[in-house]
Amino acid sequence: MFPLLPFPTPREVIFFMLVLSRVAGIFAALPVFGGRTLPVRIKTITVFMITLLCFPTLSVKPPEIPSDAFALVLLLLSELMIGLTLALISQIIFAAVEFSGQIIGMQMGLTISSIIDPSQGTQTQIMSVIQTLFATLIFLSLNIHHIFIRAIIDSFQVIPLGGWHISGELIHFLVIRTADIFIIGIRLAAPVMVALLLTTVALGIMARAFPQMNIFMISLPLNVGLGLIVMGITLTVFFRVLEVSFGELNGQITALFRHLGKGG
Repeated sequence: MFPLLPFPTPREVIFFMLVLSRVAGIFAALPVFGGRTLPVRIKTITVFMITLLCFPTLSVKPPEIPSDAFALVLLLLSELMIGLTLALISQIIFAAVEFSGQIIGMQMGLTISSIIDPSQGTQTQIMSVIQTLFATLIFLSLNIHHIFIRAIIDSFQVIPLGGWHISGELIHFLVIRTADIFIIGIRLAAPVMVALLLTTVALGIMARAFPQMNIFMISLPLNVGLGLIVMGITLTVFFRVLEVSFGELNGQITALFRHLGKGG
């Protein structure tokens, strides 16, 4: 359609850069690919190669090329924002997983054991790191990343180049999706929360019945051990909740296309 080789025109180069910006936006926010654990060189090569594969198949009308550099930069940023918006809904699920890990770690008494998360460069609960690793395995095993690769091609059919905009419906949709962080997080942490709550109640009764007993020395190892046991027993529930959440991404991407495409 728009052959880049051997002599691309300036219009084709700008068209290619717009496509590259949208692909880069998706991969910048996509879990696994957007973290710091993946070297920048590999991410750059991956984005460039996927853009080369997608570019010849696109049957879209190139936008009017801006006459000044500032307008061109704004056009590139709008394409980058489209990619970031599409990948945001997958980050919401991983934020819920991290939130549930923080709740579980706090209930188990592991608050002081925060470590540096190498993927984000911040202090994170150790239980959040463990659950995020589980979620990453499910994300890859269910081929959820393939959904976003297909969404790259589909986005150009619905959202024209430079068609990113902010609307009330888009903000409402993103706010509702952001609320899923707390809903999914509570669902993931519920089994451990309930078990440790009952343990705390039992220890409170024992403290009243046996005042001479050092409940603090008993509760810390008991909460950690019981929390790990309950997590192991209910691991299938954890996987099921994530499987359902990841399975809803197709519908959410379609709804996001609908909100973004209204401005095109």
